[in-house]
Amino acid sequence: MRERCLKTITSLAAQDPRVVFIGSDLGVGVMADFKAAFPDRFFMEGVAEQNLVGVAAGMAMEGRVVYLNTIATFLTRRCFEQVAVDLCMHNANVRLVGNGGGVVYAPLGPTHLATDDIAILRALPNMTIIAPADADEMAGAVRATLDHSGPVYLRVAKGHDRIVTSENGAFRIGRAVPMRDGHDALIVTTGVGLQVCLDAADQLTATGIDAAVLHFPTVKPLDVETLAAAVERVPVVVTVEEHSVIGGLGSAVAECLAEADLLGGRAFRRVGFPDVFPSGYGDQAGMMRRYGISPDAVSSLVKELRSARRRARATA
Repeated sequence: MRERCLKTITSLAAQDPRVVFIGSDLGVGVMADFKAAFPDRFFMEGVAEQNLVGVAAGMAMEGRVVYLNTIATFLTRRCFEQVAVDLCMHNANVRLVGNGGGVVYAPLGPTHLATDDIAILRALPNMTIIAPADADEMAGAVRATLDHSGPVYLRVAKGHDRIVTSENGAFRIGRAVPMRDGHDALIVTTGVGLQVCLDAADQLTATGIDAAVLHFPTVKPLDVETLAAAVERVPVVVTVEEHSVIGGLGSAVAECLAEADLLGGRAFRRVGFPDVFPSGYGDQAGMMRRYGISPDAVSSLVKELRSARRRARATA
């Protein structure tokens, strides 16, 4: 996904002279094609992330469309004030390309795990948050950001993920994508969580439960109309994300449903990382399984909620 993202930025630079790339401590050879073709629009600034955001803001205010690429935790935690003041307050056209969204960097431990990045940036006015599910969707998302007004956060996953969005059509910022129809439950997700949810839906189908899957590649702004229409058709709603249950997609969905009075008698749960810094070391998939972000755990939760709801109605 990361490679496809960067190659798409290079192709945009060939089309539009406004496009500038800024990197922070990237590996040797990364973006070599961009540097060779557009040396006056390529900047490698080293380990000085807060300064990079300021530089990017200045370029954007001079009419550039800036793509700034570094590790997700650095962009969101370390640079929060600069992102808020330099980018969001000025509605600057800077695209923050955050490597290692979620627990991609599980081998490096909790300091590099971006399980709060969406929550941090969702609170900022003017910020758009995009979390593609695979490389194909990432390419479409990058292209869609070129003429978008204001700052954008692109959450980049590990790469080599299974392609599951190839038939979704042109990427539209702010549009949710129905991936599977169903009337027994609704599973709402974003980013690489989509792969988990499609597999969970397959497991549920095998047991006679038709679960709809609704994908939100754009977490902010949230497509509330599509969400509301999908929720009204089902008795059980589960959100799934590679992020803390606090402040991410699940929180956004819960807020929307509560304010629209759509919870009613529906069962609702959020699946994600609990209110902890994920501990230990390992790989992305193993870390997600450890905290219940897996097809088995999601399908089991849906079945449990459906059973509990039936019992409650029987005793009412």
